[in-house]
Amino acid sequence: MNAVDRLNVLKTYKLYVGGKFPRSESGRVYEVTDAKGNWLANAPLSSRKDARDAVVAARKAFGGWSGATAYNRGQVLYRVAEMLEGRRDQFTREVAGAEGLSKSKAAAVVDATIDRWVWYAGWTDKIAQVVGGGNPVAGPFFNLSSPEPTGVVAVLAPQESSFLGLVSVLAPVIATGNTAIVVASEKTPLPALSLAEVLATSDVPGGVVNVLSGRTAEIATPLAAHQDVNAIDLAGADEALAKDLEIAAADNLKRVLRPQPVDYTETPGIDRLTAFLETKTVWHPTGSLGASGSSY
Repeated sequence: MNAVDRLNVLKTYKLYVGGKFPRSESGRVYEVTDAKGNWLANAPLSSRKDARDAVVAARKAFGGWSGATAYNRGQVLYRVAEMLEGRRDQFTREVAGAEGLSKSKAAAVVDATIDRWVWYAGWTDKIAQVVGGGNPVAGPFFNLSSPEPTGVVAVLAPQESSFLGLVSVLAPVIATGNTAIVVASEKTPLPALSLAEVLATSDVPGGVVNVLSGRTAEIATPLAAHQDVNAIDLAGADEALAKDLEIAAADNLKRVLRPQPVDYTETPGIDRLTAFLETKTVWHPTGSLGASGSSY
């Protein structure tokens, strides 16, 4: 067959929920275009039911992921970076199409994104040493504070930074032992949907990360009101939507990270690592040693 006569096999993008790749239960899709308005693909248009299914999957995965050692979580995150490196050309094409960048600039974004995964992989077994520790108290007690994950976190990915911004808000959530429901950028969801394929082959347990595409407001509204979602990152919400979601989130006292101007190319601090951590403080009597009553 002449190469000119060959029909390209177009990719079917799917959601990622509970370690599987379903289509939206609604059967709906929407067109994704590049920066010039040219058609790129059809992406699943997630429904409220898809959002609820993702919460169930994230809750089911939370016990195992939060109970894993921090060192093990770091190994898993590093494996994600390894797999991304192997698919660098694919993500370069998708980021270039999504964000209207030249191939060289898109490649630089992908490289920075892979490095960002490695950066957070290195923090998994160090954050407890930074934000936890022994507390000085008046009395014969050990007083120790240690961080614990908040639980199930809904993450609204940034709208403009389809890959670097996405990883910058997702990686710290799972690095600290939380599980996540990611609402991909509405305009540029393809890098997020492809990232799901990497996560599925990178030792990340099913349900730890769930990726939904579609209308941000339509998906985020049931997540903000869901009683089994513990926190929400509003990075991808505009001012009006963020206000509505914050009101809905107050019903079960969710932790809320409000949208703020962020340069995702800058080296991140630990703010997003600590945003979805709770602090557990334990008191324990030290007891006494010897007849003198000295304590340790």
